[in-house]
Amino acid sequence: MEASCLELALEGERLCKAGDFKAGVAFFEAAVQVGTEDLKTLSAIYSQLGNAYFYLKEYARALEYHKHDLLLARAIGDRMGEAKASGNLGNTLKVLQRFDEAVVCCQRHLDIAQEQGDKVGEARALYNMGNVYHAKGKQLSWNAAQDPGHLPPDVRDTLRRASEFYERNLSLVKELGDRAAQGRACGNLGNTHYLLGSFVEATAFHKERLAIAKEFGDKAAERRAYSNLGNAHVFLGRFDVAAEYYKKTLQLSRQLKEQAVEAQACYSLGNTYTLLQDHERAAEYHLRHLLIAQELADRVGEGRACWSLGNAYVSMGSPAQALTFAKKHLEISQEIGDHNGELTARMNVAQLQLALGRLTSPAAAEKPDLAGYEAQGARPKRTQRLSAETWDLLRLPLEQSLPRALSSDEECFFDLLSKFQGSRMDDQRCPLEEGQPGAAEATAAPALEQRIAQPSLTASPQTEDLFDLIASSQSRRLDDQRASVGSLPGLRITHNNLGRLRGDGDPQEPGDEFFNMLIKCQSSRIDDQRCPPPDGVPRGPTVPDEDFFSLIQRVQAKRMDEQRVDLAGSPEQDVGGPPEPRQQCQPGTS
Repeated sequence: MEASCLELALEGERLCKAGDFKAGVAFFEAAVQVGTEDLKTLSAIYSQLGNAYFYLKEYARALEYHKHDLLLARAIGDRMGEAKASGNLGNTLKVLQRFDEAVVCCQRHLDIAQEQGDKVGEARALYNMGNVYHAKGKQLSWNAAQDPGHLPPDVRDTLRRASEFYERNLSLVKELGDRAAQGRACGNLGNTHYLLGSFVEATAFHKERLAIAKEFGDKAAERRAYSNLGNAHVFLGRFDVAAEYYKKTLQLSRQLKEQAVEAQACYSLGNTYTLLQDHERAAEYHLRHLLIAQELADRVGEGRACWSLGNAYVSMGSPAQALTFAKKHLEISQEIGDHNGELTARMNVAQLQLALGRLTSPAAAEKPDLAGYEAQGARPKRTQRLSAETWDLLRLPLEQSLPRALSSDEECFFDLLSKFQGSRMDDQRCPLEEGQPGAAEATAAPALEQRIAQPSLTASPQTEDLFDLIASSQSRRLDDQRASVGSLPGLRITHNNLGRLRGDGDPQEPGDEFFNMLIKCQSSRIDDQRCPPPDGVPRGPTVPDEDFFSLIQRVQAKRMDEQRVDLAGSPEQDVGGPPEPRQQCQPGTS
């Protein structure tokens, strides 16, 4: 029985390391069913099983097992295990956007690591704290609908806190000589400075991140650095430099065979060439985006590409081709339930039909939607002929008064423009030891054999079961503690381990301040934090998280009117309409 439990767990670990988390979970679950009296073995199984569920994004199940690991670590007096479990709990709460609770748990991790003289654990805790504040700052900035650098005081303060923790992390990993961790810290500092509007500083950090990525031959990190450098140079007004960085992003995405990322690079290049008023090249890249979106069956990306192409052809003086793409955009917007996209597409179709002389009256056919659009502030001119005035009309941004859609979820003008959603592992999602596929928020678990020989090294809990965790953790009575531990799945209590469960738990319990703070955080949570986020505009894998169009429109807003007309092919201005909703993502990619 004992050998069978360990053998099953080792096979589960092997499968997870190979990236087959579903199969790994099956073996770990089987190991729990067999059970063991070895407390360290069971703790290792809980941790790895929780991490596997975390990578599968089954967060409730991850919480279940990471909570077990935390309770067991406390029961056997494993101080280091408790520290890391607290940190992983903080990471998971961050994913759930329960940031205040996440801060409490990450601070607990930091406090114990410092108490134990664990420099590596301290560095990880500082990094996690930075991640939590970064994620919170990004969410607040989305709600405020502000550009990088133009943030409300609370958002700026939150991001500055993130920067402080990242700086401390960077200093410590330099002391430890951990170059890989230095690269991640530089990337995250670059993303934080980007959000704060410090684009020169952001560029410096991303260049350092790029250099370290090249040292390690980390092509994925190199690609992310190039993309982030492109984003920063857009806001520095260096569109030509941004285009060169995006080209490098495109080249690496092909080498890495990341088709969705390749499409996003084409998307960014199309937008950048629009800013450079090279509409033919812009159309070329948007067409490449369209082809990949169709191949990947990404209707959202396909709609966005049609939107962009319609505006590109307007800028090139080809209204008939523009109308074809505008109609396709309308069809897709209706199909995917994108109300704002549909409104904009109808407006574009109506204007193009007017320009081509196909409507006898501007009040015909599309009148209700045009009225709805005008109610939001747009005052499009009307003309029956394809005059210069008409072209000015068509080239004006169609969406500048439409409301900005709020985000629904993960990772943020990809972090921002470049968080190539879904298909890329941002550094903040990676464990400190790189190379584990899907290793996101949870601290990577060590090998089972190492875990059995040492105190538990990892854990990662989450969700509403935290209430149960607090209740059991607050209990000081031995009987209560034994009852909670006795309910752990897979634990066979024997005379050999009963003494440890009875004798070691109580003296190692955290102080009341930790749990009181958690309760305070939980009691202050509003109901909508427990509810799923509101539905947003559908998303697609070939479109970056943050809508490039909205940001570029605001970048260009300071130009004179005639300049804006000339730049109407810009991503935001050409393709009137609201931004894609930002998905909650993990702190900036680096």
